[in-house]
Amino acid sequence: MLDILKDQFWFSAILTVILAVVILGVVAYCIYFERKISAWMQDRVGPNRVGPLGLFQPLADGGKFLLKEDIIPANVDKPLFVLAPFIAFGVAMIGFAVLPWGGVVDLDGDGVVDVTAQVADPGIGLLYLLGIGSLGIYGVVLGGWANNNKYAFFAAIRSTAQMLSYEIPMGLAIFVVVITVGNLRLEEIVLAQIGEGNVWHVVLHPFAFVILLITLFAETNRTPFDLAEAEQELVGGYHTEYSALKFGMFFLGEYAHMITGSGFITVLFLGGWHLPGVPGLQPGDVSIWAMLFKMIVLGAKIVGFLFLFMWVRWTLPRFRFDQLMRLSWKGLLPISMILAAYATTLVYLGKATNIPWALGGNAAILLIVLIYNGLLRTEITGRQANLPEVTIPAEARS
Repeated sequence: MLDILKDQFWFSAILTVILAVVILGVVAYCIYFERKISAWMQDRVGPNRVGPLGLFQPLADGGKFLLKEDIIPANVDKPLFVLAPFIAFGVAMIGFAVLPWGGVVDLDGDGVVDVTAQVADPGIGLLYLLGIGSLGIYGVVLGGWANNNKYAFFAAIRSTAQMLSYEIPMGLAIFVVVITVGNLRLEEIVLAQIGEGNVWHVVLHPFAFVILLITLFAETNRTPFDLAEAEQELVGGYHTEYSALKFGMFFLGEYAHMITGSGFITVLFLGGWHLPGVPGLQPGDVSIWAMLFKMIVLGAKIVGFLFLFMWVRWTLPRFRFDQLMRLSWKGLLPISMILAAYATTLVYLGKATNIPWALGGNAAILLIVLIYNGLLRTEITGRQANLPEVTIPAEARS
């Protein structure tokens, strides 16, 4: 058995099965914790009837999705209508393959590294993750188009515009890390943040971290960027006509996308499986127990981001569409371009990992942004800027 595990192919295959089962379980219970966290924030109890503390609620929800009548409306594009939810879920589930879960491992304790605790370790792992993430839009767009429902179609168009708009500042925020490290392998990005004299990238470039976090909310269609499923305006958005298991697949895909995105930002900015000064979480710790410890730490960081996603959902109101687009094109895009240019300058000057230089530049950029917005003196209003003034006739006022 040990000889089989020392083969990277079989180790990766077994790891794939284990991670898929764990992620599916987490996805199912994300719905439970979403409801519990919202209840906690609103001073309610939440699910508490099915099992102790309502812990069997995901099983009840899953049974409901399986047993409900699966309705396919007339006049829909049936092949795309059926395919869309599986695309949304399937694409979200394959992103975890390139995440570095536990570093390199010595399975038999002979001092020789045998395998890498990673399903796949391509030289362009970061580009793979970006490509897979961008494919998620197809599930939403095809679902909205195939519905043959105007509200669902509007949602698909909104989602397309949102994804295209926020992928640009996301790419520039990621570029800050790539130019700093000089490598696209996610394992190398983790190793670049640990060791003597190295720090997590969130310390060097906190502004880029915040921009990437904001764009992740937009990419996963989470509040305040959930305009693709705005009930008040679009009935239910792109999944208006879906029911039973197909409806559930969209939700499971959303949570799976959140898990992959949380792992992505953790690897890029929070050191992946690393914690400073903790034994078992250093590059030289390659035992199988160290691997398990690293996977637990990375999983805990992902859970922390999942809580943040849910916290924000039940705290902030939804943006209006023109506000959403303005935030990307007039706010995040120019700031991320400046950050990318500054990170490139630091690399040219040989100061890429110099904390005073990096933090000082981020602070200066933030100060410039605040001064610029202060000098603009643009009126803060909920009204769209280019709408005509509304005049009420005198007879109507009386």
